[in-house]
Amino acid sequence: MKSSTDLLCEGIDLLRQKDGEIERLITPRKDECVSLLDRYVKEIELFNEAYGLVGTNDTEELIIKHILDSLAPLRIISRLLKELCAISADGSLPQIADAGSGAGLPGIPLAIAMPHCNFTLIERMGRRAGFLWNTKAALGLSNVTVEEGELEKTAPKRFNLITFRAFKPLDAKLLKTLFAACAEGGVIAAYKGRREKIEQEVSFLKDSGRWEAAPYNVPFLEEERHLVIIKLL
Repeated sequence: MKSSTDLLCEGIDLLRQKDGEIERLITPRKDECVSLLDRYVKEIELFNEAYGLVGTNDTEELIIKHILDSLAPLRIISRLLKELCAISADGSLPQIADAGSGAGLPGIPLAIAMPHCNFTLIERMGRRAGFLWNTKAALGLSNVTVEEGELEKTAPKRFNLITFRAFKPLDAKLLKTLFAACAEGGVIAAYKGRREKIEQEVSFLKDSGRWEAAPYNVPFLEEERHLVIIKLL
C-alpha cells in the first residue's frame, strides 16, 4: 500500500504531465506543496471522526476524491482568475471565497497551489470553522482567511470568484445567494459530476449563455467530473 506522500506525489505528477498550467504553478514548489498537502490530510484524519469533515476514513479515497479532485481543475480556475485580473479596474488580485468550506475543500488545496492568491473560507458550523482556523495555523497559510457564518450574511458584492464543492444542488435560490456575495462581473465555480445531472440542475438558465461545464480529469478516478462556471451578467 502506498503512503499518503507517495500517492500525493504520483497524483500531482500525473496532473503536471497532462496540464501545462499545473506544471507551471506546481513544479517550482512541488516538494513544499506535497508536504503541506500531506500535513493537511493528516489534520483531516485527526479530526474527521469528531467533526464529520469528509465522508470517508480511507486515506486513499480522501486523497483521490477530495485532495486531487480539488486540484484537478486548477488550469480552469487559473484561467478564470487571469480573466478577472484583466478586467480589474485597478489591477488588484481577485478575491476568492470558498463557500460552505467544511474541511477546507477545495479552498485549502487551491491556496497551497496558488500562494499568490487570497482565499476566504466561509463555514457556518462552529466546530468546522474551528478546524479551519487550526489548519490554517498548522500549515502556516498566510493567504487564507476563515470566516464563521452564513454566506448570505457576509459582506455583499465582495468576491470576484466563489468556489464550492459537495454543497447544495445548483438552483435559482442558491445562485441568488452566491451572486449577492459577488463583486461586479463575479464568477461562480462549482465542482460537479455528470454532465447530464448538471444540465438538469441548471435547466432554469436555459440558453442564457451564462454557464459552461468544463470537464476535468482526476488521477486514479474513473468518474465524470466538471467545473460548472456561471457568470454574473
